[in-house]
Parts: sequence; structure tokens; C-alpha cells
Amino acid sequence: MAKQQSTVQFPKHFLWGAATSAHQVEGGMHNQWSEWEKAQAKTLAAQSQYQYGDLPNWPHIASAAKDPNNYISGKAANHAELYAQDFALAKKMGLTSWRFSVEWSRIEPEEGAWNAEAIKYYKAYLAALADAGLEPVVTLFHFTLPVWFAARGGFAKRDNVKYFVRFVDKLMDEIGATVRYVITVNEPCVYVTESYYNGTWPPNVRSKWQTYRVLSNLAYAHNQVAKVLHAKSRRFKVAVAKNSAYTYPGDDAWLSRATARVVQFFQDDYFLRKVVRQSDYIAVNYYFSNRVYGYRIHNPETTPNDLGWTMQPDHLELVLERLWGRYKLPLLVTENGVADERDQFRKQWLTQSILAMQRALGSGVELLGYMHWSFLDNFEWDKGFWPRFGLFAVDYKTYKRTPRPSALWFARVLQQQKKQAERPIEPLPSVPARKKPSTKPATAQAQATSSSPRPARSTPAVPPKPTPPTPPQTPQMPPSTPGPAARSSGVIAPPRRPAVASRSRSRSHNNREE
Repeated sequence: MAKQQSTVQFPKHFLWGAATSAHQVEGGMHNQWSEWEKAQAKTLAAQSQYQYGDLPNWPHIASAAKDPNNYISGKAANHAELYAQDFALAKKMGLTSWRFSVEWSRIEPEEGAWNAEAIKYYKAYLAALADAGLEPVVTLFHFTLPVWFAARGGFAKRDNVKYFVRFVDKLMDEIGATVRYVITVNEPCVYVTESYYNGTWPPNVRSKWQTYRVLSNLAYAHNQVAKVLHAKSRRFKVAVAKNSAYTYPGDDAWLSRATARVVQFFQDDYFLRKVVRQSDYIAVNYYFSNRVYGYRIHNPETTPNDLGWTMQPDHLELVLERLWGRYKLPLLVTENGVADERDQFRKQWLTQSILAMQRALGSGVELLGYMHWSFLDNFEWDKGFWPRFGLFAVDYKTYKRTPRPSALWFARVLQQQKKQAERPIEPLPSVPARKKPSTKPATAQAQATSSSPRPARSTPAVPPKPTPPTPPQTPQMPPSTPGPAARSSGVIAPPRRPAVASRSRSRSHNNREE
């Protein structure tokens, strides 16, 4: 349980940033995913009503979801051409860091053939980040693979890891002087669950044995890459980006408590224990929590976001405290956001996420920074373009960027945080010691009034005005019936039992892929 804090100070060099990935924003890709989306676009469009028809916002998204073009990334957010403009907007907001991924298929489009123009592009990209005062956080594998590597079997073959290590070795010889924070693999459990357990992503395999083999190979790949990078320079800080959904029992039944423990183990610890010795920190992606009744995951009486995921941003505190307590490695929040086209909940999400981080810091967690997903609306994998996670809205016809009200609010918070510099953040008397989730179901009204300590994904716990601010009030989420989930939590089940919750396109709550 977190201790009550009257004042909580974010570290002086705390990284306030936003996150992206190459395939989702750059555009012009040729990789295993771009080939797959072209082949599957019509099928995904035809299945959309079955997948998302129960969402409260289905009438609003139906037209886009039923359009096959929605599922083809194309130019995405055209970030490859507009990155300098995007960095200028980020700097103006007051951000100090930027997470992105290097597209392997650009660097090595054919086996052993290095693309000098692509290397030049990423050098210019990093130079522009430096000019904007943004600390780069580089991801090396974010779900996409060169076509030739996928044809060799991808990460399903242990021997193929050497090609990934070779790519990283070459890349860091070229750009390593400007990089400190490196993420080897993004959300390994999500990747194997979607691609090898549920079979909903390329290569569309459904095999428990393959699932665990690929997961083991990704852990091996991380460890090998970490050794290479640390041999080059101890300046490199290497981690895996681990999606973590806080899982807790919904009642006092022994089965609920046992299931929650098992799910949490396979959610976090099964993979982290394989890589923690070769990690300098843990990158944390958090989007939702799961309440367990018996052997079922069920999240009652909660308001869903546009994708149907339930919103418990305050649980970020519990995720951070658990990981810190188990591994005692610094933590960096590398994804945290909400699908919210109309910007109804994003400010609330940011507020409560920042409060959650303050409480975690107050309880002793070593927290390096917070990176919001995402800076821009982007291509959301097999969901396509209709989910909107961006602080900045993107017009996909003109690629115009428009700040959402939550982005303007976040900018004011960051400006005040900068002014306060080394001074503590304003007292937050309304932030009591946080209690763990109750195992008793609550009514919608009771939940709305008791959620102060933990609302939806948020931003800075700093009031928006420079005058002595009043503590942010707990957002009141309007009551709503949860819709179907669009992303699984990436839980890998024990080999003899099916996964309790998976980040797939199934019609269960809380599925997501970033």
C-alpha cells in the first residue's frame, strides 16, 4: 500500500514524452505486416461488425471499420516526411523525450543488403530530435519484420536470432553515439499471443508449442542484443517493453485469488525472469486492468474507451509498485494512453496517471519517465485507422495535425512542471494512501465516487495554472455498458490450459496491440 504523501517531487531529469512506432506512423512500409494487411483487408472489413458491433460507438465508427482501406497502412500519419514538424510540436508542448522504432525492413530490405539511404534517414531523424531537445528512446523490434526474415521463419527459429543481432550491431555502429535508452523487443507476450496462439496476426499460427518457443527465442534475442550493446558501451541502457495489466480477484473465493496470481505471473514474471539479468531497467506499457471471478476475467460496471477497454488509469501505481518490488530495476513508462476520438476521457486519464506515478514515487519506486501513447493518431494494427490515441488528431487526407484539448492542457502542466524545476510539486491533500482494489462489486454510483485514488490513464499531477493550483478532481466517468474488447492483455497461459486473457481480436474486453 502506498504511503500518503503531502508533496511528491518528480525527479529533476524525469522524461516527459510520447511514443510512436515506425509502421504505425511513418508510412511507405514493405515488411511482413504490410504484405499481410493487403491480403487481409477485405476479410478484416467483413468481420468488423462481429468484432466491434457491440461497442457503444459502433454507429460512429461503422463506416470506417467496414472499409477495407481502413486496414492498409499506406502513408500512415506521414511521419516520415513530417517528423521535423512533429518534433517542433512536441518541443512546444514541453516534452523532453520521444520513443520511436527503427524499421528493420528499411535498414536491411534484403538479407545482408544495407540501405544507406535508410541509415541516413534515421541519422537525420535523431539529429532533429537532438535539435528539439528530445531524448530518444529507440525500439528495435515493434511487431514488424523484413519479408526475407519472415520467410526464413522469423523468431520461430532460434538460429534466426543471429540476423536480428547482426542488424542491431550494424545499426548501433551507425546511430549509437546519439542513443542512450534502447528497447530490444516491444510487448513480446502480445506478439506471440496474437501471432502464434490466437493466430490473428501474421504468420497466423495457432500452436501452444510455437507460442512458447517464439517467446523463449525473443528472450534469447534480448539477452544476446544486450550483451552486444553493453560490450560496445555501458552508456546503453537496455530493456524490454513489457505490457502489464494489473490482475486482481473480484471476490474472496480461493479460485478467484489463485487465478489472479497465476494470470499475473504469466502476464509479467514468466518472461521478465528470462531477461531481467540482462536489463538495465524495465519499460512498462499499461492500458487496463483485469478483475477475475473464478477462472473468468470480467470487468463489470466500468466505462469503456472507444475500443471497449475498461479504464483504470490509477492502477498504474499498483503495476509500478509490483514490478519495482519484485525486480528492483528502474522503471520507464513507455506506453500509456486511451482510444478517445472525442477527447472525453484523455485529460482525466492523464490526471489520474500522473497522480498514480506520484504515489508510486512516494512509496519508493525509481521511475525514469512517462511516455504517452501516442503523440499522433496512428495505424492501430489489425484495427486500422479508426481508433484514435493521439494527443494530436491527424486528418488522414491532408495529414494536418490538430492538438486536442487534452494536449493543450498537458502542455500547461508540463510548463508548470518546468517552472517548478527542483521545487516539489504542489501538495496534493486529496491523494490519500491508495487502497488495493476491492473484491466486492460496486454500483456504478459508488464506483464513480470512490475512484479518486485511481481513475483513467492520466498525465501530470500538476495543476494547469501557475498560481497555487487546486488539486485535480477525480474525473467522473459517465456510466456505460462495456463493449467488446479490441486487444488482449498478452497473457500467456500455462502450457496445459488455454490463455485466460489474450490480446487478440476476440470479443472479450481489454484487448490491445501497440
